[in-house]
This record gives sequence, structure tokens and C-alpha cells, in this order.
Amino acid sequence: MAYISVPTESKKKINKAGKLLSTDDFYSADYQNALELANNWRACHAYPINTFQATLRKKMKEVSNDGLVAQRLKRMPTIIDKLRRFPNMQLTTMQDIAGIRAILKKVPEVKKLVKSYTNNKSLPHELVEEYDYITNPRDIDGYRSYHLVYKYQNALNSNYDGLRIEMQFRTRLQHIWATAVETMGTFLGQALKSKQGDTEWLDFFAAVSSAFSFLEGTQQVPRFAHLNKEQTIELVAKMEKELGAIEKMKNFSIVINSIGRGKSYYYHLLVLNSLEHNIKVYTYDRDNFEKALVDYAKFENEAAKGSKLEPVLVSAGPMENLRKAYPNLFLDISEFERVLMRLIKTGK
Repeated sequence: MAYISVPTESKKKINKAGKLLSTDDFYSADYQNALELANNWRACHAYPINTFQATLRKKMKEVSNDGLVAQRLKRMPTIIDKLRRFPNMQLTTMQDIAGIRAILKKVPEVKKLVKSYTNNKSLPHELVEEYDYITNPRDIDGYRSYHLVYKYQNALNSNYDGLRIEMQFRTRLQHIWATAVETMGTFLGQALKSKQGDTEWLDFFAAVSSAFSFLEGTQQVPRFAHLNKEQTIELVAKMEKELGAIEKMKNFSIVINSIGRGKSYYYHLLVLNSLEHNIKVYTYDRDNFEKALVDYAKFENEAAKGSKLEPVLVSAGPMENLRKAYPNLFLDISEFERVLMRLIKTGK
């Protein structure tokens, strides 16, 4: 499989391209050149992310037989939005361009897998950031997960040294919450995942996360820590009724059963049309990664010009695993609905 090399341009030039992309001059030649360079910078992360996911799969087997591993390169519109929201951020030091996700059943499994990295002195890569959002849930929206950010190092192939990889470790319950936030953000046209949007929805998901913490025996969301389990569930039920959240989710959800059957492909390019509420899936084997990147950039360019398309290129193995790892991409939050309804009705 051919991988994209790190661009020969200086980091200063790459960061300058990132700054240019935070403007709105989509049609200028300079903007298109900057976009091409940014796409190449993103694409070169494919080699280190593949190395990390291979190691993660091995470590996962020592912890859980039914864990799930998935990887993705960050969508260019999301990269550009992040550069706009954080003017001091540099494209070359953005830590989550390449992301790997590990989903396990229980919190102890998450902690054990995390320790297999943080306590591993023989790991060649440099740990540069560590965020424990399970012990310290994010107050504004209730996000819970464990993040490790590494700088890639390889004595045998130093071409990719210094590229950053973000690893996310979470439970299944934390995962369905996070994907529900992202999916509802898509439907509502709000960046709920980025802590932006209507306060009512941010408050609702934060309260749900705090209620979920009782099910897993973890820390509550700080602003709801004064409430006991019954009071938290009562608050969630009240918020849900005022928002009509479950009914909206039922109306929005789409279950797609006919795509992706048969051959198991390595890469999947999913193109979500949030206006029409449908999705198209393009599949590629291991040897066609460059073609996948070209198609990915084409759809992203259309999105940047105002279309309602939201493309994302991911690798999670068979389509069944892809659905489990990225239910938000299939506009499917049915599992979140079931858990929420059961919690409100029974407290379990």
C-alpha cells in the first residue's frame, strides 16, 4: 500500500496555508493552493495512524474480546472551523487531525487499556497530552472520554516523526452519548460537538451525561454534582419533555440496511447529505487509498462552496463495525434513544 509522504514545504508555509484557509475567499488561486497543501498535510498522517491502530488492536485483545477500534482523518471543514475558532492554533500542531477510537464495554477495561500505554516505557512515541474526561467530565456539555496525544517516532522510518496522533478511549455508553450529540448537531445545524449551539440542547446532553455517570459509577458532570441519581433523572425527564428530544430523534433517525453488504473493504468514504437526510458510501480496498483521498477532497471542496454534503473518510473494517463505531454517520441514534427512555422510565 502506498502512503503519502510528508510535504516538502516548510512548517511555516504549511501553517501559513492553514491561516489562509480560515478566510472565506474560496475561489482565489491562493486559497486553492493552500487547500491542496493542507490536504497533503492531512494525508501524510495515514502512515502513523495505521501503525497506531495496528498496535491498539493487539493491546485491545488483551483487555476485551468485543472491543472496537476505528480510525479517521479529520474532515477538512472541521479542521478549517477549528482554525477559525482558535486563531493562535497552527495547522502543524493540531493534535487531532489523525484520530483513533477504542470503544470498550466497561470503565475498568478503558482504564486498563489506557495504562497499557501510559505505563509502557518501551513505547517509542512521545506522549505530549493526556486528558481524563472520565474522571473530570467537561462541564459545558458533559463530554466523557480519555484522550492520549502522541508524537509519532520511528527509528526505521523517521520521515513521519513528529506527526501527532490522538487516541480516544471510551465505554459503549459514553460512545452512544457522544455520537448522539454529533448527530443531533447535524440535524439541528449546530456544532454541539464543538460546544456551540442552543444552550437548551447543551444543557440537556450535559444532564444526560451526568445521569449516565450513575450507571457507570463515575464522576458526575460538575454543575450537576449537587443532585443525586433520582434528582438527575427527574431533571433529564423534564428537559426531554420541554425539548421533545426523543420525538425529534425518532423523526430524524434513518436506519440504512441495504448498503455496504458483501465484500469487506478497508476504507469507507461516507457522504452525508444533511438536507435530504441520506447517505452514500464509497468503498476502497487497501491499495486504493490515494483514490479515496482524491474523492474525499473533491466532496469537501463542494461542501466548502456551500453544498449540504458532509464527507468523512474512515477505516473500521467491515461495514458492521463501521456502523458501531460511527452511528452518527448513518444518522442512527436509536440506541441512545432506547437507553435514555429506559433510564427515564426505570432509572436503570
